[in-house]
Amino acid sequence: MEEDILKGAKVETREKPRRRLSVIVLLIVIIVALLLLLVNFITDWMWFIEMKYVSVFFKELFTQLKIGVPVFVVLAVLLDYYLRRLRKGYFAHIDSHEHTDMKRLGRYTNLVAILFAAFMAFYAANKMWFKVLEFANSTKFGKKDPLFGMEISFYIFKLDFLKEMNEFLIAAILLIIVMTILYYAILITMHSPDILKEDDTADFTQDEDRYSGNSNPFGGDTPFGRVFDNINNSRPRRPKRRFDDNNFKQFLTIASHQLTALGVIFFLMLALDFFLKQFDLLHAHTGVVYGAGFTDVNITLWMYRALIILSLIGAVTTAVFIHKKQIKKIFTVPVIMIGVGVLGVVLALIVQNLVVSPDELNKESKYLSRNIEYTQYAYDLDDVTTKNFAADENLTSADISDNKATISNIRINDYTPVKTFYNQTQSIRQYYTFNDVDVDRYQINGALTQTYLSTREIDESKISDTWLNRHIKYTHGYGLTLSKVNTVTASGQPDVLVKNIPPESSINEIDIKQPRIYFGELTNDYSLVDTSEDEFDYPDGSENKYTKYTGAAGIKLNPFARLMFAIRENSLKLLVSTNLNSDSRIIIYRNVEERVQKIMPYLSYEDDPYAVTANGRIYWIVDAYTTSSYYPYSEPYSGTTGTTNYIRNSIKVVVDAYNGDVNYYIVDKSDPIAKTYKKIYPALFKDFDQMPTELQSHIRYPNALFQVQSDIYSRYHMSNVKVFYQNEDQWDIAKEIYGTKVQQMTPNYYIINLPGEKDAEFISSIPFTPKGKQNMTALMIARNDGDNYGKLVLYQFPKSKTIYGPRQVEAMIDQNTKISQDFSLWSSAGSKYSRGNLFVIPIKDSLLYVEPVYLEASDSSIPEVKRVIVVYGDKISYEATLGDALSELFGSSGGADKSDNVKKDSSSDGSRLTRSDYIKKAQEAYDNAQDALKDGDWSAYGKYMDQLSDYLEKLS
Repeated sequence: MEEDILKGAKVETREKPRRRLSVIVLLIVIIVALLLLLVNFITDWMWFIEMKYVSVFFKELFTQLKIGVPVFVVLAVLLDYYLRRLRKGYFAHIDSHEHTDMKRLGRYTNLVAILFAAFMAFYAANKMWFKVLEFANSTKFGKKDPLFGMEISFYIFKLDFLKEMNEFLIAAILLIIVMTILYYAILITMHSPDILKEDDTADFTQDEDRYSGNSNPFGGDTPFGRVFDNINNSRPRRPKRRFDDNNFKQFLTIASHQLTALGVIFFLMLALDFFLKQFDLLHAHTGVVYGAGFTDVNITLWMYRALIILSLIGAVTTAVFIHKKQIKKIFTVPVIMIGVGVLGVVLALIVQNLVVSPDELNKESKYLSRNIEYTQYAYDLDDVTTKNFAADENLTSADISDNKATISNIRINDYTPVKTFYNQTQSIRQYYTFNDVDVDRYQINGALTQTYLSTREIDESKISDTWLNRHIKYTHGYGLTLSKVNTVTASGQPDVLVKNIPPESSINEIDIKQPRIYFGELTNDYSLVDTSEDEFDYPDGSENKYTKYTGAAGIKLNPFARLMFAIRENSLKLLVSTNLNSDSRIIIYRNVEERVQKIMPYLSYEDDPYAVTANGRIYWIVDAYTTSSYYPYSEPYSGTTGTTNYIRNSIKVVVDAYNGDVNYYIVDKSDPIAKTYKKIYPALFKDFDQMPTELQSHIRYPNALFQVQSDIYSRYHMSNVKVFYQNEDQWDIAKEIYGTKVQQMTPNYYIINLPGEKDAEFISSIPFTPKGKQNMTALMIARNDGDNYGKLVLYQFPKSKTIYGPRQVEAMIDQNTKISQDFSLWSSAGSKYSRGNLFVIPIKDSLLYVEPVYLEASDSSIPEVKRVIVVYGDKISYEATLGDALSELFGSSGGADKSDNVKKDSSSDGSRLTRSDYIKKAQEAYDNAQDALKDGDWSAYGKYMDQLSDYLEKLS
C-alpha cells in the first residue's frame, strides 16, 4: 500500500513539470502567433511614432474600440437575455423526459451570444468607423438641396452612414433569425421535446398468425435455439411513435413571440430603408437631368413614400397575424409592396417616355436649372470671372517690348525632349535617371522665370541586385537639373542652369546645399542607415564618394525591431547581418506617393508629385483632393452615376526629400470636407500660413483639376436652361497637332502679364472652340500666385468675328510653303521632326500663337529646337529662334533670344568636342547655309559655309 502511494506521488511529481512546460510552450506559441499576425501593425506603429503622427495612427484603432466595445457589450447582454428568455419559454412549454445538462446548455447559450455579438461588433467597427467620425464632425456647406431642403452636409457626411447603419440593422435582424433557429436546434438536441408519443393502438404481438420476423429457426428447446432466444429478447423493442399535436402547437406558440418582435423590427428597418432611398434620387440620372427630374419627383418619390407607409402597416399586421396564428396573411403586405414597386417602375417608364420626352424642355426646365447651379458649385465653377476679349490685331513693336515678362517665358523647350536631354547629358552614371520633368517658377536674376526641374534618382533596376547594394549602399539619389523653358543653346538644347554632381548653379538665387534624395518617385525599397558600411554618395571621376546619413528619418533597430522588420520584409539578413548595430535605422515608405497615402488614405492624390528647391533643400509637393459622389444635382465627371461629382484641391502635402517629413496644409479654408478632416485629425492638418514662405511661392493650381473643370465647363458655362438643353453654345476643348498627330489640348503653364494686370504671374490656360467647329470662342485662365490662387478667369471672344482656333492655325502652318518644304526635306533625309504644343498667348487685347519645331537626327536620340513658328493674325514667321520670329513680325524680340545672342554650347571648346559632335555641327552648318541660300541671304550663306569648312577641317 505504501509503495503504491509513493509511486503515485512520484508520478504526480513528474507530471507537474510537464504541465508547466506545456503551459509555457502554449504561451510561447500564442505569443509568436500574435506577433506574426500583428507584425505589420507593430512596424507601422513604430513608423507613425517616427513621423510624430501617433494620434493619427491610433485614431482608427481607438474609434473602432469606441464603436466595437459598446456594440459588443450591448449586443452580448441583450442576446444573452434574449436566448435565456427563449430557453425559459422552451422549458416552460415543452415536455421532455430526457435529462438536460443545464450547465452545458448555459455555456452554449453564452457562446452563441458572444460569437454573434463579436461578429456584429467587428463588422460595425471595421466598416463604419470613418463614417461615424464624418457624421460626428460634419461641417455645413451653407447650402440646401432644392427638393427636400436638407443641408448639403447631410448628403456628404451623413447619408452614407445612415444607409450603412440601416443595412447593418437589417442584416442583424436576419442573422438573429438564423441564430434563433440555430439555438432552437441546440435546445431540441439537448432537451428533446415529446412531440412524438408512443402508439399503443396497433399491437400485433398477440397475433400468432402474423409473421413478425422474430421466429426461432432452431427451435426453442435446442441449445442453438436457447442462445437465439436470449439474443433476440435482449434487444428492447421501441414502441412506435406519432405526433403529439398539443405539444407541437405549444412549440410554435413559443416561437411566435420572437417572430413577432423580429418581424416588426424588420418592417420598421425596411421603412427606414425606403425613406433613405428617396434621397438617392438627387444623385439619379433620368433623361437629361442629373439629379431628381420630373419623373423622379412625381412618380418614383411617391412610390417610395407609399412603400414607407406599407412597411409601417406591415409591422402592425405582422404582430396581429402572428398573434392570431394567421401565418399566411402575414405575406399580404409584402405582396402588395412588390406590386407597388413593379407598378412604380412601369409607371415611371410610361411617364418618362409618353409625358416627359414629348415636352422635355418644359417638364424638366426647373430640374435642369438645379442641375446647372449645383454642378457649377460642386466643381468650383460658380465664381468664374468672365471678361470680354476683343482679340484685335493691333500689336506694335512697343507692345512686344513692354511685355518682356510674357515673351521671355514662352516655353520653347518641351517636356519629352528636355527629359531625354537630361537623361543623356546629366544622368552621369547608368544607374541614375530623371523620372519626370516638372514646370515651376523661380526668381532668377530678380525676375520671375518659368523653369524645368527634374531630380536625379537611382533606378533600382540598374544596380547590382544584392541585398547590400539595394538596402545599404545605394540609398539615395543626388541633386537636380534645372533649366529655363525659353532658352536653348546654339545646338537647340536646353540651357541648363543647375547641373552636374555635386550641383553647380549659375544663378545666385538657387544653391543646393542638401542634394541627397532619400524620398522620391523611384524610391520603392527600404534603406538601412547608420550601419557599419558607408553609403555611396556620388561618383567623382574614376572614384566614388561615400557618406553617412545625418537626417532624422528611420526607425532604430533594437533587437525587437530587427525581429519585426525581418518578419515583415521576409529577410533573415535583417536579423543576422553584422553590418547592423544598435544605432542602425531602417527607413520605410520612401516612395512619396505611398508615404502620403499611408498617413492619410481618405484623400485622393495627384499621381505626379513635383519637386521644388527652397532654402537649399529639395522638397516634393503633392496635390491632394477632397472628393465626394453624394453632391445633389451634380453631374459625375465620368458621366456614371455613383462616381465623383464634387472635387476640391484643398490640401497641399509637402515631403522633405532628405528627412522624409510630411506636412499637410489646407489651402482652401472654405472647403467643408477639409474642415471636417481637420476636426477628425487636428494634429495632422495645418493652416496654409504655417507653410514656409519659400514653399508658398511654389504651389501650383493642378492641371489635372483644371482639366476636369474645363471638361465640365465646356457645357456648364451655359446658365440659360433653354440654351443648355438644346446645347446651342456647347464648347469643345481645342485640338492641336503635337508631334505629328492631332490631339486634344491640355492645360499649359505660363508666366504672363494678364490684360489689365500690373505684374506678371504664373497661370495655366486652356482654349475652347464651339462644338464641332475650329474657330476659338474663349480662353480659360487659372491663376496660381498669392491671393489670386485658384481664381478662374474666362476671356470670351466676340462672336461677331472669326478668331482663329489652334487647328486653324495649324492648318495655316501646314500650308506655308517654306515650312512644308522643310518638313518634307527633313523626313526624306531620315530625320524625324515633331511639333511642340501650340501656345495661345494673350498680349494686351490681342492673341499670339507660338509653336516650336523639334528635329531629331537619325543617329541621335536627343531632339533639338530647330525652328520657332509665330502666328499673328494672317502672318506667319518661321525662324531659328523666338526672338528672330518676333523681330520679323513686329520689329522687336521682346527680350526673347535671337540667333546672334544664343548661348554657345558648353562643349564648344575644341578639346571637348568628339568626332560625332563635329559631324553634327557640320551637318547643321550645311543646313543653315542651304536655308540662307533659299532665302537669298548671301551674307549668312558665306558665314555658314565658313563654319562648315572649319568643322570639316577639324574632322580631317
